[in-house]
Amino acid sequence: MTATVTLNGRRYRYRREDGPGLVDAALQYLEELCVRDGDVIADPAAVRDYLRLRLLPRKREVFAVLFLDTRHRLIEYRELFKGTINGASVHPREVARVALEVNAAAVILAHNHPSGDPTPSSPDVRITLRLKFALDLVGVRVLDHIVVGFEGIASMAEQGAI
Repeated sequence: MTATVTLNGRRYRYRREDGPGLVDAALQYLEELCVRDGDVIADPAAVRDYLRLRLLPRKREVFAVLFLDTRHRLIEYRELFKGTINGASVHPREVARVALEVNAAAVILAHNHPSGDPTPSSPDVRITLRLKFALDLVGVRVLDHIVVGFEGIASMAEQGAI
């Protein structure tokens, strides 16, 4: 099976068996850009590329958070919850605790749908709203919740869900 990733406007294809080394190199490159160049993380395409590389290969649902500083530069990517093939329990208290621990000003939430369909489910929307409320209480903005699937990527902010 082959996968495709777009970096800086160029499309790259790779086979799954060749992927781990290539994916690790691409992730390192994107992390360096996100930390070094303040406007990279603000670019939705860079965020999508990064999250696609991180979450697409997963066979079970993983809920991750990009913790950002006041200029929306990446502080840390952290996978907080792992689940089954169709769900993961997400606890707002833990997300808020880590956001305070790393001194984040904003977050981008993300998770994968191993089924391939990136359409946010009703529980996805509900947990996003709960997280937004909880994080608002401690002064952390939720910028987006991105769902990654083999069929594409969905942004809840672009869909008006948050």
